[in-house]
Amino acid sequence: MSSAQAPSLPPLIPREILFGNPEKTSPQLSSDGKYLAYIAPDEKNVLQVWLRTVGQEDDQILTADKKRGIRIFFWTYNADQLIYMQDSDGDENFHLHLVNIHSKIVRDLTPFQGVKAELVELEPKFPDQMLVALNLNNPQKFDVYRINLKNGAVEFDTDNPGNIISWTSDADFQIRAATASTPDGGYDLLLQKPDKQWETHRHWGPEEEGNSVSFSTDGKTLYIQGNHDANAKRLLAVDLDTRQETVIAEDEQYDVVGIIIQPLTRVIQAVSFYKDKQEWRVIDQSIAADFEEIAKVRPGEFSVISRDLEDKTWLVGYRTDNGPVYYYAYNRESKTSTFLFSNQPKLETLQLASMQPISYEARDGLTIHSYLTTPVGIATQNLPTVLLVHGGPWARDVWGFSPTAQWLANRGYAVLQVNFRGSTGYGKAFLNAGNREWAGKMHDDLIDSVNWLVEKGISDPQKIAIMGGSYGGYATLVGLTFTPEIFAAGVDIVGPSSLITLIETIPPYWEPMRAALYHRVGNLETEEEFLKSRSPLFFADRIQKPLLIGQGANDPRVKQSESDQIVNAMQEAGLPVQYALYTDEGHGFARPENRLHFFAIAEEFLAKYLGGRFEPLADIPGHSGIVK
Repeated sequence: MSSAQAPSLPPLIPREILFGNPEKTSPQLSSDGKYLAYIAPDEKNVLQVWLRTVGQEDDQILTADKKRGIRIFFWTYNADQLIYMQDSDGDENFHLHLVNIHSKIVRDLTPFQGVKAELVELEPKFPDQMLVALNLNNPQKFDVYRINLKNGAVEFDTDNPGNIISWTSDADFQIRAATASTPDGGYDLLLQKPDKQWETHRHWGPEEEGNSVSFSTDGKTLYIQGNHDANAKRLLAVDLDTRQETVIAEDEQYDVVGIIIQPLTRVIQAVSFYKDKQEWRVIDQSIAADFEEIAKVRPGEFSVISRDLEDKTWLVGYRTDNGPVYYYAYNRESKTSTFLFSNQPKLETLQLASMQPISYEARDGLTIHSYLTTPVGIATQNLPTVLLVHGGPWARDVWGFSPTAQWLANRGYAVLQVNFRGSTGYGKAFLNAGNREWAGKMHDDLIDSVNWLVEKGISDPQKIAIMGGSYGGYATLVGLTFTPEIFAAGVDIVGPSSLITLIETIPPYWEPMRAALYHRVGNLETEEEFLKSRSPLFFADRIQKPLLIGQGANDPRVKQSESDQIVNAMQEAGLPVQYALYTDEGHGFARPENRLHFFAIAEEFLAKYLGGRFEPLADIPGHSGIVK
């Protein structure tokens, strides 16, 4: 940075604040409204589930995870039991652990080695049971099991013929609908007849998407999402007697994203569409006044994250782009909100950057939506820049607080997060525009965004890096191989280097999605040359600029070999590559020690090649990184 600029940037924000553990997060209310559980670190800085009695300050720790930290938990409809999920060192074979909040006894409900558990449903009328999908009999398919929460008994419930990828139960806690993948890369909506045989209600082709959501209380209506007969995913009600479909909510351009359902009455209450920001549409007028009141409490996007069964208290989270997430308890009778806590109070005193929704036209005329974050206190001109590419690729960036974007902006970089074609939420025409365009038009969209930044005078064309995780890591490798002159450096986190080996090594339980993968990426059996032509590994000799790679050794999606093979190719060719391998991580870095270690390396790396500021790498005890 020039000496004139440096003083006007705010002070360096310690990485610990941005990438360390939250102070408190993810509050959930017990079904009787008496208890509040949340996630917070213990004295060893490992995330655990904590408990407090509502209205008191008797906070106590419930769990004793040794190392990885707990990130996912939920209450059962039994007010003295909750469940958390945990895998082993990032292998994604999640187990379900039941915790009694009084005795603090923890029981592994799914103690099966190498088996992945997925929650199907909890139902208020059956508080002592849960439906869980397990790939116990065959690693490729998940059957449904009924687990007794009193004694832990696991009982086989519903057989998966092999292609079902999601299940829906009715108010009587019986599996009655499912979504199945089909050989054309599409999906079938299946309904279970009284004789337990499946029948197909509707087929979605490979260019379409859909799934079942929920049944009405009387079991006569099935709510589904689908983008058949429309561009964007709509919420529909299917009359199961006549098979007529009625539209509940739709938008021409944007998919239905969030759906709020009343847990006892099963009434659809509100849906959200994610445009530049989240927009709620109230369906059930009985909550309209509540939504009006909640929206006034503070700025930012709000979400109802938990509620008691009497529906008297809601927990509401408020998300903003330049501060923490704020959590409130909202009383529906008095229409008043009480502040609980924010997830990271230290952010409240810092000068943080705002995130601006922007759009530009791609070279073929498609409108691309993105988010721009620029440094506080200096002019938005000729800045070193990081193009931060999201994973998926069938996902999208959203507005709100991004630790990575704030970290980069604080170091002096402009940050652009692009929802390139193939990103979700923008309707099926936009999604399908990304089909077979890995390293093709999806990459063109990223290059067009770089050109937009340069044309607007925001970015210094000589100092633009590309960075991302998963698909974003792949996009980084594509950037350095297919357009080697554009980027000054690249940071790839768990990105595949070869589409051939990526598809060859998918986890067994992705097998039902293989046809969809072939349709959207390319067919491994008939198009190996095409896939090779879109794989950075085979163009590693074109790399001119330095590359940093971060990888988890236990990643089930993008195997360690994906990073190993491009690192080897670059080292053999004498090309500049730095490699950090984390022995106890999977698809991304869950442990704060590892996050802090990797981002410290990345910060120094970017400062070297883009000229931004950096906080020197200090000793980080407990990380597992091996730097090569």
